[in-house]
Amino acid sequence: MKLSPVIFLCYKRPEHTRRTLEALARNRGAADTDLLVFCDGARDDSERGAVDAVRAAASAASGFRSVTVDPSGGHCGLAVSVIRAVTLTLETHRAAIVVEDDLETSPWFLDYMNSALAMYADDERVASIHGYTPVPAELSFFLRGADCWGWGVWRRSWKLFDPDAAALAARFTPELRRRFDFDGAFPYFKMLNDQAVGKIDSWAIRFHAAAFLAGKLTLYPARTLVRNIGMDGSGTHCGCDGGGDAPLSPSRVDPAAEVAESEAMREKFAAYFRASGSTLWRRLKGRLEWLWQ
Repeated sequence: MKLSPVIFLCYKRPEHTRRTLEALARNRGAADTDLLVFCDGARDDSERGAVDAVRAAASAASGFRSVTVDPSGGHCGLAVSVIRAVTLTLETHRAAIVVEDDLETSPWFLDYMNSALAMYADDERVASIHGYTPVPAELSFFLRGADCWGWGVWRRSWKLFDPDAAALAARFTPELRRRFDFDGAFPYFKMLNDQAVGKIDSWAIRFHAAAFLAGKLTLYPARTLVRNIGMDGSGTHCGCDGGGDAPLSPSRVDPAAEVAESEAMREKFAAYFRASGSTLWRRLKGRLEWLWQ
């Protein structure tokens, strides 16, 4: 099985970059994986040293088949950086895996992502593969829409992406909005409107909304394969709420699942969102805005 390349997105946190790449290099399949590094440029001279340190750490990464650093040097911002990296990569690859610089992965993350990307490659019902879940399950499962913490996507499904948040918001009926917000448990529709009026800069909410409106599904692992290590105040918008979610899976996770939204897991996600309350809103809103602004 040909392994998909990993798009690695980074900015100005060299220690997080090193930790993320070291964990990724310990993955089964890393030695056969091409690492494509996209580092956003410094906004001003005060950031230049940190950005240069990140580029040096990424360039020196080992344990992969190859490491390629994108040569562009300007500051783009979060949304443009992600959209550009994914779009460029999928011009020459059928699928790609996306990891940001504050995501620690289980050694089985790449195995899961590549297996799932191969398994569902031609299934038009599936928009993406996700490596994170806050709620463990007996088996991997599908939910409607898309997600953004360690994810995989195909060229065919990335074409769903719509940059126009206002146009996406206008397509939501009251019932679709209710489903989108997990029956009022989490304000995704507010986030979409915030994007539309320029309060946030999130590619993720737009991809989630576009996939959701198209009735597409994303696969989630039965046990999480990704842990956030950036909720420590080091990011511009990430805060200090910690990344204390479920522990990383120490063993392989089977990506096989019924290709239909799991109502049982949807209800469990809604319960998790309700229990987490405003803390989760601050964390995820900050994570979707992030530090490129």
